Amino acid sequence: MLEGITWLGHASFAVCDDERRIYIDPWKLVDPQPADLVLVTHGHRDHLSPEDLGRICGQDTIIVCPQGCEEQLSDLGCKVRTVKPGTTTEVLGYAIEVVYSYNTNKPNHPRGDQHVGYVIEVGGRRIYHAGDTDLIPEMADIRCDVALLPIGGTYTMDAEEGLEAIARIRPKVVVPMHWGDLVGGPKDAERVRDGAPEGVEVAVLTVGS
Repeated sequence: MLEGITWLGHASFAVCDDERRIYIDPWKLVDPQPADLVLVTHGHRDHLSPEDLGRICGQDTIIVCPQGCEEQLSDLGCKVRTVKPGTTTEVLGYAIEVVYSYNTNKPNHPRGDQHVGYVIEVGGRRIYHAGDTDLIPEMADIRCDVALLPIGGTYTMDAEEGLEAIARIRPKVVVPMHWGDLVGGPKDAERVRDGAPEGVEVAVLTVGS
């Protein structure tokens, strides 16, 4: 279920199929490879890094991002498509659902800023990247096979909220993210793995795998 999905640390992933390379929130890239498509969840520097984007984006690269982020991307020379939560789009043949992502009890990511998560269909799987979010009611509508969920706390859900999100979404596989760099540690990821409901696999990845 995780074939072609690589955790690059924090909330950063590469998703590859036979034809293209997709990045989600690329940051602190160690081995940058050319990107066909980049999904950006919001404008904070650990999710929208012009330096990292400049290393992987060419004139044919398409960046999908929330409205308001495009100014940070103006010098890259690539194609930018802005989106809003609650919408759907298709890019390079990939069906993408743009979903809500926000804090409920923290000031960092207010709902009104319209930060987003994504559900993208790649290789016959629906992959959900939640962005920087708390446990939110809209998760009840998420349908996915693989869920990339933040569990580090402080700016996002912690491990306990992550377990509630898993119970609400019921994906086949969960990859804990947003831990190991700015916030959270291995114990948070292990708590999610050990507490997940029966029938849900939790894969605690190492960076680069």
